[in-house]
Amino acid sequence: MTTELYPRERLARVQEATAAAGLGAVLLTPGPDLRYVTGYNALPLERLTCLAVPAQGDPFLVVPRLELPAAQESPAGALDLELVPWDETDDPYALVAGRLPAGLLREGARVGVADRMWAVMALRFRAAMPGVEQVAAGTVLRGLRMRKSAAEVAALREAGAAIDRVHARVPEFLRPGRTEREVGRDIADAIIAEGHETVDFVIVGSGPNGANPHAELSDRVIQPGEPVVVDIGGQMPSGYCSDSTRNYCVGEPPAEYRAYFEVLRRAQQASCDAVKPGVTPEAVDAAGRQMIADAGYGERFVHRTGHGIGLEVHEDPYIVSGNVEPLEPGMAFSVEPGIYVGPHGARIEDIVVCTETGYERLNHTERDLVIVG
Repeated sequence: MTTELYPRERLARVQEATAAAGLGAVLLTPGPDLRYVTGYNALPLERLTCLAVPAQGDPFLVVPRLELPAAQESPAGALDLELVPWDETDDPYALVAGRLPAGLLREGARVGVADRMWAVMALRFRAAMPGVEQVAAGTVLRGLRMRKSAAEVAALREAGAAIDRVHARVPEFLRPGRTEREVGRDIADAIIAEGHETVDFVIVGSGPNGANPHAELSDRVIQPGEPVVVDIGGQMPSGYCSDSTRNYCVGEPPAEYRAYFEVLRRAQQASCDAVKPGVTPEAVDAAGRQMIADAGYGERFVHRTGHGIGLEVHEDPYIVSGNVEPLEPGMAFSVEPGIYVGPHGARIEDIVVCTETGYERLNHTERDLVIVG
């Protein structure tokens, strides 16, 4: 799948987008943009690694000499891309500037710098390119990254299946008397065991902690009859991410909880069913949000409905009021409305992909409340 995820023609598409945006070049340091374009998951070091994609001319990848073998062995080594090593006594920023076509760095020209570039690196590039304006390279790359290829969707599908296997094991770990931290440790181990390369996050929100959408693991002891929100995700060896939230209860839940959980379940389904090409993200958000508001819980839904996902767990497109950029096939994002009432809370989250005719869910575990014990 490696060559399909990082095809040779992607560099050419980035170069075309750079020229179309009126930029002289884009400069990509280690992070998701560099990995998207070349497949090279470079270490973020104080020594500069930088892919330079000029609007005209040949792209090149500048790397510290001691990182050259890693770059050569990565998918970047199979691209039509010159790898330029630099030594400890060189100035790599001047090296990049000096290799770019001179006409692209005239006074008033603009270059795109990686959204995740360290500030100190951006400042050194500014000094090496006097009179050149820096803009976020994400303005060039977001349109490409938002529309996932078939290979990228397959990678996200694999990630969804892996996190589903973890959720299927959560009832093994949840029981009264255990702390959130103990349960979270078991879940983190399962995330790796089920095929992820890294654990991105583990939320085990029991009782009142379930009313905090981003609750940290704590030493709180889980009590009988308490709902528990479990939101988990990680990164696969492909680089693509998983993210899924399910709801559990150790014993019979409170009647109030069952009542608003049913509202939430129907709202999440409504937002998913709204997904199709041409529909705006804000319309997807509104489909479920209105149902929650009509049931009297509008003020208890305190965040957007979703976020894009790919090489980052949060990326474009964002499913939120005000985003009127129409959905297109290949866009992948979460649908995760929540209701947080105080003594407990709930959130249901699936990753979906916009298809030619509607949507595909990438998570398939039970969306209803799972009673444990």
